[in-house]
Amino acid sequence: MRRLGEVKPKLKSSVVAVFIANEENSSVLDVGVDALVKQGLLNKLRDGPLYWIDTADKQPCIGTGGVITWKLHATGKLFHSGLPHKAINALELCMEALEEIQKRFYNDFPAHPKEELYQFATPSTMKPTQWSYPGGGLNQIPGECTISGDVRLTPFYSCADVVKKLKEYVDDINANIEKLKTRGPVSKYVLPEENLRGRLSIEFDEMMTSGVACNLDSPGFHVLCKATKDVVGYVKPYSITGSLPLIRELQL
Repeated sequence: MRRLGEVKPKLKSSVVAVFIANEENSSVLDVGVDALVKQGLLNKLRDGPLYWIDTADKQPCIGTGGVITWKLHATGKLFHSGLPHKAINALELCMEALEEIQKRFYNDFPAHPKEELYQFATPSTMKPTQWSYPGGGLNQIPGECTISGDVRLTPFYSCADVVKKLKEYVDDINANIEKLKTRGPVSKYVLPEENLRGRLSIEFDEMMTSGVACNLDSPGFHVLCKATKDVVGYVKPYSITGSLPLIRELQL
């Protein structure tokens, strides 16, 4: 950029630099690149190659992942640990339900054939990253808990399709809670004598990010590869399921 400003060559195309803020802070919306896209100020960039300049690596990143953050909440029945047959252990319910949900997720969203072409480091994943519950004594079986986490989705799958499937998994488990695996001889998720059933709910953050797979036939990609090879000595494009905001929305 500095060199372009100093030399001022006559170019066939315009060069537009966008300096963004707020990339890592999703709690404050409508600033930085979010606001630019919302106001249509980046629309003209759709017709040309777009480079995201970062300090993460010296090789071209040609693919990123989508992100869906979720919270799985389990409701059971709080009771004394000495009488576990009268409780519905929300911790066990949530753990077993999550295991079942993950199995179904990996069956429905397996490694995609294009991931090898784009050299993705990992396929799509769904995993827990946080755990919370209201608290209580060690002699109490908790009646509520929440496991939170994220889905990292390669760009060959739709975030909307994943959300739809996750909701279906939870609905099906709720309808068939008696079939969910238990832990130990008195572990259960239904108390017929009290007409109580354990139940699950899942919610998603509104802010979802779609992944992007760059066009490997574009002039911009080939120019970047040649420049990388000229400067570094070799070129090895790669992809990861880290995310970049709003790039997919600028792709034609």
